[in-house]
Amino acid sequence: METRSGKTCHAPSRSLFFTAVFSQSGAYGLTFMLPRLFDSFGADEKVVGTMLLLTTITTVITVYFLGHLSNLLGRLRTLGVACLAIAVSLFLFGSLNAVSVALIYASVLFGFGWALTYSLSPIVLTRLVKPAERVQFFALLSIFVMAGFGLAPVLAYILETWGFSVRIPFFVTSVLCLISSGLFFVLNTPIKIHAFNPAPEASSRMTVASISEVLKSRALLPVIMVFIGASVYAGLNNFQTI
Repeated sequence: METRSGKTCHAPSRSLFFTAVFSQSGAYGLTFMLPRLFDSFGADEKVVGTMLLLTTITTVITVYFLGHLSNLLGRLRTLGVACLAIAVSLFLFGSLNAVSVALIYASVLFGFGWALTYSLSPIVLTRLVKPAERVQFFALLSIFVMAGFGLAPVLAYILETWGFSVRIPFFVTSVLCLISSGLFFVLNTPIKIHAFNPAPEASSRMTVASISEVLKSRALLPVIMVFIGASVYAGLNNFQTI
């Protein structure tokens, strides 16, 4: 496949990109296991809810400053940092033996990493596909994300049937996120070289003025729809284990 400039799209870069996305997406699936993990050191679902609230607040704040960070580091490097933050978060969750300040650090790091990975991944993908192919590849991106998300609890169940504790899936997924981090850093140069859009990355900074502009535009209705759908989805999933 060739770009308008005559360059050939680098299919291995896309494959590695989707591999990195899949490897880190299992982290969110492990939120299903938090009630059981917390129960192992005497914490109840109220503590789980408090930590998820802290994660949510961190996510919202991070999304606002996401553009500033990606402008500073570049989008692929920012994704690498995000996966590294999630890896540390999962390691901390798996290492905890009691409710402590480390639980706050883990929750904040998780929210920070989650906000960056799920916001930046589609943006990076646009540089690897033609505009006419975006719907197809965005759907594929969703498949990889949901596959990792859905298989993480299955992996946890399999490991437990083999005699491992509930902590081990967190360590395993932490390693997978480290691999994802490395892949995103490695992909930084290849994606720049083989991007369909060779122009420099546009500024991604979000400001109060830009948010106001979006909310006054026709985009407001889809934003509200996504917000309501996400709220229902998160509510159902976060409480179904309990």
